[in-house]
Amino acid sequence: MNPWITVVGLTDRGLDGLPAATRSLIDGADILVGGRRHLAMVATTGARQFDWSDGLDPACEAIAGERGKDIVVLASGDPLNYGIGAKLVNRFGACAVHFIPAASAFSLAAARMGWSLPDVHCLTVHGRPLEIVHLHLAPGARLLVLSWHGKTPKALAELLVGKGFGESQITVLEHMEGSRENRTEGTASQWPARDSTPLNTIAVDCVAGPDAVYWPRVPGLPEAAYQHDGKITKREVRAATLAA
Repeated sequence: MNPWITVVGLTDRGLDGLPAATRSLIDGADILVGGRRHLAMVATTGARQFDWSDGLDPACEAIAGERGKDIVVLASGDPLNYGIGAKLVNRFGACAVHFIPAASAFSLAAARMGWSLPDVHCLTVHGRPLEIVHLHLAPGARLLVLSWHGKTPKALAELLVGKGFGESQITVLEHMEGSRENRTEGTASQWPARDSTPLNTIAVDCVAGPDAVYWPRVPGLPEAAYQHDGKITKREVRAATLAA
């Protein structure tokens, strides 16, 4: 089956960051789908447009009803890296979707920081609990975190302080690749109260203080890692059970 949906990844440069062949696909589309920010990057064409405002499932149903037309979906960076790509593949199958990715926020942030991606924990708190960061806290760990909104950096700084990682270095990278690209640096304990711009990615170089609380991600954590009433299976038994 030939692909009938094309997914184009965009950075904050918008169409200026795309090769001519990809721009021609957008210009010639019958249907353009994307978030409002992405659709605003595209000059008015003859294409019908609809966004994700009513939810992903209704939008996918609308896409299904347009099969046979030239459909282009606009997405952020690499659509298969915490993006819309997995949703489209699950709904329509891999053979139906052709991807043209751009550099992901993780790749751009790693390039700005000079960090090797295989040595970094890449995670997102966009639409997810901030507390998932707890799983990755360790002395010397490096994190790249996709923000949910402009308040995320301050909230993450407060989380780090609360876990004894107040001296961790935070770098907030805003609007990477765009005309408004900006970089803010500081420690978690001294992080400013102001919000960042909504489009930001956070780099964290973890520094554990003497009172830092963190747990390895292996079976057999100590009893202090859990909330319990004193009735808890012994550490060695839990480790052996989980390993089995």
